[in-house]
Amino acid sequence: MDDYRRIADRIAEAVADGRLRPGQRLPPQRAFARRHGIAASTAGRVYGELVRRGLVVGEVGRGTFVRATAPAPAGRALAEPSEGAVPQVDLELNYPSVPGQSELLGPALAALLRPGALTATLRPAAATGTPAAREAAAALLATRGWRPAPEQVLFAGNARQAIAAVLASLVRPGGRVGVEALTYPLVGQIAARLGITLVPLPTDEEGPCPDAVAAAHRSAPLSALYLQPTLHNPTSVTTTAARRDRLARTAAGLRLPVVEDRVWSFLHDGAAGRPDPLAAHAPGLVHVVDGLSKRVAPGLTVGFLVVPPGRVPEVAAAVRSGGWSAGGFALEAAVRWIEDGTVRRLVAAKRADAARRQRLVRRHLDGFAVRSDPYAYFAWWELPAPWRADTFTAAAAAHGVAVTPGPAFAVDPARTPDAVRLGLASADGPELESALRTLAGVARGAVGAGGPSGG
Repeated sequence: MDDYRRIADRIAEAVADGRLRPGQRLPPQRAFARRHGIAASTAGRVYGELVRRGLVVGEVGRGTFVRATAPAPAGRALAEPSEGAVPQVDLELNYPSVPGQSELLGPALAALLRPGALTATLRPAAATGTPAAREAAAALLATRGWRPAPEQVLFAGNARQAIAAVLASLVRPGGRVGVEALTYPLVGQIAARLGITLVPLPTDEEGPCPDAVAAAHRSAPLSALYLQPTLHNPTSVTTTAARRDRLARTAAGLRLPVVEDRVWSFLHDGAAGRPDPLAAHAPGLVHVVDGLSKRVAPGLTVGFLVVPPGRVPEVAAAVRSGGWSAGGFALEAAVRWIEDGTVRRLVAAKRADAARRQRLVRRHLDGFAVRSDPYAYFAWWELPAPWRADTFTAAAAAHGVAVTPGPAFAVDPARTPDAVRLGLASADGPELESALRTLAGVARGAVGAGGPSGG
């Protein structure tokens, strides 16, 4: 028998005898490979085999979780997928795309493929980009009450790399970073690779609690904060203007730098009355991270950093040393898309698209505890009793829908929510509507309801 199957057998035995419990997160594949003394590629095959056997759910990169081995709600039979079955509708990945997107993007790319232009764009790009790139990015990221200075703008390959670069520049190995108790899962992986400890901070309906920041810093000094004040992923909460002001004053009093993740903010900023970035309240402390992947497309993207003036050289050095620089071709394409209005048109189309999808959520999940925003591309569903995150995720997969279990976002593994995040962007409209109808039926126990599984 192949080695990877023997290892999968041992994991299966641990699931069967209770050493691995439903909902428990498996380590990242690289950590698993080191622990078992195998190649990373072999670890990938092990995880693939576990998925094939229906023992785990989730997505490597967000988290892989042990599936429920028994029905969650008593008396409700959950149809199990046949061996090798995979979900048909993906509400985990969240890559917005709108009709006509490729046609809008094509002209700028065609111009770059001319021999003279192509030669120039295939050269390495500096972290500081070009004057035209800095001007374009500053204009793109500006809001009603905040406009970054072009000389404060740096570039990375994507927003994830921008997060890694700014954290590497701010926090030494062994340092502590305060984050919302539920946060973007890849931040945990970035922190682990940098030797950084994430400290969960309580939040309420207005956003992160300033008193909790101060208390966490008193218990053991924090090196920085990583926050998502606008359309927080996964809950969609947008921190109020008053709370942003209090957070800024708290951070200033503690001399605590802040990483403000604004990757989803483009959906929100066009609406009247939306609060300005946290950077507008504490420009000397806040490092803004943003990117093009959600605005434009994930396959050809650029990450943006807006950093306090005195930190530009240090953060630029972190981008270079980490190998996180933007590609010259992608950077030049981004400049052209911004300047010719392509990004503006895509943003308008995606705001309208997100609003349509949110209307579907309200229609099909009415009566459930779903937290979201009219402009968000995701929704946070606090499940009705007696469902748990792991059992609901397994039941949804059995009916052809992949969702992200709430524990994937929890910083403290001992405090995991019985909730799931629904990514609304990747499925097309009819698929999404069918999936939401199916999930509502699963939650109510009406597992025979129509939907992607064809029941």
